[in-house]
Amino acid sequence: MGTLKVNTVQDSDGNNIINESGNTVTVGKSGDTVTVASGASLTADSLTVNGGSVTAVTFPTYTSISPDTITNAATSITITGTGFVNGAVVDAINTTGGITSANSVTFNSSTSITANFTLTTDGTYFIRVENPDGLAVRSSAADLTVSDAPTWSTGAGSLGSVAAGSSVSLSVSASSDSAVTISEVTAGGNVLTGTSDTPASTMSLSLATDGSITGTAPEPTSETTYNFTLRATDAESQTADRAFSITVTVGINNGGQFN
Repeated sequence: MGTLKVNTVQDSDGNNIINESGNTVTVGKSGDTVTVASGASLTADSLTVNGGSVTAVTFPTYTSISPDTITNAATSITITGTGFVNGAVVDAINTTGGITSANSVTFNSSTSITANFTLTTDGTYFIRVENPDGLAVRSSAADLTVSDAPTWSTGAGSLGSVAAGSSVSLSVSASSDSAVTISEVTAGGNVLTGTSDTPASTMSLSLATDGSITGTAPEPTSETTYNFTLRATDAESQTADRAFSITVTVGINNGGQFN
């Protein structure tokens, strides 16, 4: 299909409504309302309306936030996008409609700002950034999740003592507002579930995601306390770590033969 090229478009009364002369394109006549369809744009080196020049406006854009999951405590999130201006205000808009303004906003650059929020209601939130000139952007999705982090029900410290070589059946527990899984995150290598140096420094026990600790206790030559760290992780990838220990005791009959 060919392209129809014209220099002038007139209405039924013979009035020019689009007229090109040199490098100037005139749209509409005196008293007309000119509408630009949604999704369309007018671009030019300069734009003149009623004899006066118009400066093009630039809306900020939104790309992402980090972190995207926080608790109810005051927390800072970094917002990435373009066109940010010092003095911008930031709101978190709950999917239920509630709006919470940031405690503070720090301007990092035109592509990054940091907003500190205290959001007391769990849920998901849209992020809205408004520059001082009133131009604004809102995230297209509710990218921010506010959720309770896991909390441990089992107190830190010793889980008790077991005899060397005996059957082990212990447990730890933690809860959150979503499902929790438990794993070992001991710095330097696993101690509870490690097998590389049993019985000297690893226990070779099994840890289930529900916190059950089972297996056969190692058999060190003397009473040994094994220290390890466990992590509770919820469905929103929030975590809580806690340090524990298990002591393996060695009875006189385990220590050798006496004549």
